[in-house]
Amino acid sequence: MIKRLSILALSISGVALSAGLATAEQITFVSQGGAYQEAQTKAILDPVAKLLGITINQDSSPDAWPVIKTQTATGKPIWDVIDTPTQDCIRGGQQGMIETLDFSKIPNAEKMPAEYKSRYSVAYEFYSSVLAYNKDKFGANPPKSWADFWDVKKFPGTRALRNHPLATLEAALLADGVAPDKLYPLDVDRAFKKLEEIKPYVTVWWTSGAQSAQLLADSEVDIEMAWNGRVTAVAKEGVPISYTFNQGFLQYTSLCILKGAPNLDTAVKFVNAAMTPEIQANFPAYIDYGPGNPEAYKTGKISAERAAEMPSSPENAAKQVLVSDAWWSSAAGEEAQKRWASFIQQ
Repeated sequence: MIKRLSILALSISGVALSAGLATAEQITFVSQGGAYQEAQTKAILDPVAKLLGITINQDSSPDAWPVIKTQTATGKPIWDVIDTPTQDCIRGGQQGMIETLDFSKIPNAEKMPAEYKSRYSVAYEFYSSVLAYNKDKFGANPPKSWADFWDVKKFPGTRALRNHPLATLEAALLADGVAPDKLYPLDVDRAFKKLEEIKPYVTVWWTSGAQSAQLLADSEVDIEMAWNGRVTAVAKEGVPISYTFNQGFLQYTSLCILKGAPNLDTAVKFVNAAMTPEIQANFPAYIDYGPGNPEAYKTGKISAERAAEMPSSPENAAKQVLVSDAWWSSAAGEEAQKRWASFIQQ
């Protein structure tokens, strides 16, 4: 009898353990790897896992778009939540590869500006494409606008721009006198015409953030469009460079959920938790990227000094242009990207 009871007890314990394992909540989270993913693991993922009591498995993909298409085509995706350029979320949603978000289940995003959200995405972290310059070269009169970048007589020196139309076309239009609030839809013909003016003076069209940083570190260029985090990293090494948020291009990656995600309900819980202002306020402690949720700046966790360095702080955001991912995801945006390839090759 005792032996039978022992066996029965073990069996029940085994069933209970199996049930617990089966119901343990988890997601697979995908980001872009490197120091960025390491920083957000400490700032966001670990705190969210603790808050929700879930397991967060991680994967990385510098370019998630091809994998999004492949996984959804199989009908059995293995990813749940993706941190990716907003354009991927929007076009993915339009093509049936990204879930439509139910914002009634994401209350932490309620106070976020409408332009930080779409049917398929919510802004996760911000960075900026800014005008960077060599302080030794320009002294007390540094360039402050894209019109200055285009003014090769008043601001002579070597120049670099990103080998990509996003933000570069916008810079050309601002240099040509278009008002920041009148940029979209982009006048593509006008932008390329203005780019033809500066093209002979651009010594490098950079293709990666690392390359742009190296150009500054080696003093190979005097004025450059670069990502704010890359500029500050080089400046911390003692290189005499600086930048301005004036006429910067505020960009953000977003969180979105793969269509047919295996852990959909938990994925929605994760997105909501990741947008918690107190958790979002952790970003500046680990990396020079700004919180996606502006409410993070009201938590008291981000000092005034640190907020001044963040691209998404209210003061700095007001000086910049918020890049329209909706336009870049449109047919016109796709066509502009195709035209860019011809422009560079000519």
